[in-house]
Amino acid sequence: MILMGGMTCVPAGAKTHHKTHHVKPLKLQVARLLDDPAVSRSHWGIAVTKMDGKSIYALNAQQFFQPASNAKLFTTAAAMALLGPSTTFDTRVAARGVLDGTAKLTGDLVLIGGGDANLSGRSLPYLSPAETVDRPMPPPPAPDALRYLQQMADQVAATGLKVVNGNVVGDDTLFPWQPYAADWSIDDTVWGSGSPVSALTINDNQIKVTITPGNAEGKPAIVTIDPSVPYYTLDLALTTGPAKSASSVRVDRALGSKTLRIDGSIALDAQPDTEEIAIQDPAEYAAVALKAMLEARGIEVTGIAKAEHKSPEDRRSFSEQIHEPVDAGLLDGRSAPGCGDSSRPESEPGEKILASHQSVPLLEDVVATNKVSQNLHAELLLHQLGRRLTCVGSTAQGARVVRAFLESAGIDADDFVFFDGSGLSGHDLVTPRAITQLLQYASTQPWFEDWKSSFPVGGVDGTLAGRFTQAPLKGHVFAKTGTLGEARALSGYIDCASGRTVIFSIMVDNHAPHSRADEDAMDKIVAAIAATN
Repeated sequence: MILMGGMTCVPAGAKTHHKTHHVKPLKLQVARLLDDPAVSRSHWGIAVTKMDGKSIYALNAQQFFQPASNAKLFTTAAAMALLGPSTTFDTRVAARGVLDGTAKLTGDLVLIGGGDANLSGRSLPYLSPAETVDRPMPPPPAPDALRYLQQMADQVAATGLKVVNGNVVGDDTLFPWQPYAADWSIDDTVWGSGSPVSALTINDNQIKVTITPGNAEGKPAIVTIDPSVPYYTLDLALTTGPAKSASSVRVDRALGSKTLRIDGSIALDAQPDTEEIAIQDPAEYAAVALKAMLEARGIEVTGIAKAEHKSPEDRRSFSEQIHEPVDAGLLDGRSAPGCGDSSRPESEPGEKILASHQSVPLLEDVVATNKVSQNLHAELLLHQLGRRLTCVGSTAQGARVVRAFLESAGIDADDFVFFDGSGLSGHDLVTPRAITQLLQYASTQPWFEDWKSSFPVGGVDGTLAGRFTQAPLKGHVFAKTGTLGEARALSGYIDCASGRTVIFSIMVDNHAPHSRADEDAMDKIVAAIAATN
């Protein structure tokens, strides 16, 4: 049980038999919490409303804050409304050139990306920790990260193809080649959380690099890469340090480089250190992997593995593009005229499809995206939105579509600025008021229950599995987290002591670095909201 200021918070529907205590007004509780010197110098914004949108409490609710991953609320809501929860995306392998029967291709074998975010070993649909309790112990091995690429290689081999007199090409031209949105930190581009955006996405566009100590002090440390595709060159200066010594492993890669520099030391008795490293060019990586798979199946490839990209054609500024109106008639989920089937890559004249893979329905991806806060997947949804409604799957056109969707939902256009779909951009700004308005609008839509099911649940799953772990809040907070530098956010729905549900958004900018005091205060504010409503 959580006690605050003499009040008792109970879960929705529960009955109490103890003596009623005086509950301090929410305004007083918040003021007391934010008066703590550990958080008082930060910039706080709070909006709490009833499900009909009527305000319950507001603090700086009309001011801008960095949304961090709360930006995913806007992207995924637009995707649910405009793309639809059952939409799927196709990846294809095509022969471009002259086929001599089925055995010989004079031309290129092309892997055509369709913007599928889940060509990986991820298990879908997403299961909470509680839902995996009945799995066998020990758990089965994780699925092969390249399993779907392997399946397409099998399909190609089954056609009887034996020789490719040409290249294996990774084609991600469904979207313009814009791997990073404006103001993404260069520090993030090394890591999987900041992996580049590509219409041909493989294994979340990242690899796992594991550093294991050698068998004796002073020996070189051991580095393994998964998947073991020969893509990066390793520059190693790693040693095994004394047992119980401090490990210090550094991984670096210059932007645009395919050389990984790994140096430092790892203690003799240390556990392996696994890092998720971004792939420099996912389309090229996919081509390298597919070429090796084809050769392993007895198919000779005389050329090389390479990527095919498409440069952005619109030279207008980002601001000019996002403020261009979108045909209101398209905001019912239809594709713009002339865009073709936006969920399928376009075929070139004369090409022959040799293999294909269809993605899981969009809803399954939205659930995974919000539960674990997957940045790349949110960016791919943004590009798909641009592709569907404007025929151009660029960052700016996706942001333009999200803007039009939010305006059609009645959200003030001056209350948000989005430069990407995930919230990684430091240019993104939004007010707590806009977030609660989005949450209220969504509650009136036919896709609401599915969308809400994608939110982390306090004490249960996703990024809230370790927060709100005790009654009465456990299982009664449904909210999207957000963390970026010294910004943090939490927005969603709470089942309150009265049995009703309310909407909330809590945002903080400029909190003290390397401190979690703001998160602690945020969680206490959530408890106060639940108890006073």
